[in-house]
Amino acid sequence: MIKIKKHRETIIQGLTHNGRTFRPSDWAERLAGAMSCFRPEGNSATSSTHRSISYSPYCIPMVIEGVKCVVVHEGLKDLEPMAWDFVMNFARDNDLQVKGN
Repeated sequence: MIKIKKHRETIIQGLTHNGRTFRPSDWAERLAGAMSCFRPEGNSATSSTHRSISYSPYCIPMVIEGVKCVVVHEGLKDLEPMAWDFVMNFARDNDLQVKGN
């Protein structure tokens, strides 16, 4: 029997712990862009059929309930622990609210 590991998601919200909106306004797109090269095996953005720029499925910018966020899939930790640490340290260093971790 094949066991499928379901990855959890961590949401980094664009709000500091005291409730202020984090700036710059494009922080989520910048952070996700920096992580765009981390992809599951066989999911390459440089293949001949997929030449456009895209975000990694492990780190996706979104707006949730009117707040800019980055959804980070725990699979990033398995693929590249240093990338996971970078994203989590970004949240901690900027006093951002983190949900689900």
